[in-house]
Amino acid sequence: MLPIRDHNPSGRTPYVTYALMAINIVVFISYWPLFADPRGLNEFFYEWSMVPVLVTMEGTYHTIFTSMFLHGGFMHLAGNMLFLWIFGDNMEDEMGHFGYLLFYLAAGMGAGLAHVAAGPYSQVPTVGASGAIAGVMGGYLLLFPKARVDILLILIVYFRIFSIPAWIMLGVWFAIQLFGGAGSDLNSGGVAYWAHAGGFVVGLVLTLPVFLRRGGPGFWDKTDGHPPHPEAKYPYVKSNIPVIKRK
Repeated sequence: MLPIRDHNPSGRTPYVTYALMAINIVVFISYWPLFADPRGLNEFFYEWSMVPVLVTMEGTYHTIFTSMFLHGGFMHLAGNMLFLWIFGDNMEDEMGHFGYLLFYLAAGMGAGLAHVAAGPYSQVPTVGASGAIAGVMGGYLLLFPKARVDILLILIVYFRIFSIPAWIMLGVWFAIQLFGGAGSDLNSGGVAYWAHAGGFVVGLVLTLPVFLRRGGPGFWDKTDGHPPHPEAKYPYVKSNIPVIKRK
């Protein structure tokens, strides 16, 4: 179940979101050659990724920040940038460019601290912007719970696009992080579920002042939880793939 876009246009150009995407992509390209050199890649990640035991025992707190701009592979980067592109522009629209930048960085560092708290002696390097982006998603859920999100549903050979409220998509995503975190071993690697869940909660909390300034529950009442502007309309093009009927 992959989100591909929302129906929530922003009222200003999301320069910070574009800049964050560009920085993540450029940083990834800068160390891309190291993927052909496992030893060099390990040394690079040891220096710049967040290793919880090093944060706990040696105070490498700078890696909570630097790890936010590193990724473990192309698909890792692509997935994170897709989520940031879908949800980041609306949060930047509501918070302003500078406020959104501070929010993004705070959510990312909060996510990193949540991961360290969940496994303070883990020796597994942690990289990715997903904790910060989870914060963006948490804030989005608070402000636009009924914004429509187009989901690409893939079931083996079945592909279909559905439009569902943001609260369903984001709620399911958050539940997956909680269940995944409960059953994960932070010493064996894999997905940083607690960083995702922590970033989501931090983002939601940091968005509360914006939500209250907009009128709190009254902000929802004005539009029944939908965005306070007309939704984007996307043309759905009929597939040219011929349908073969059974004989």
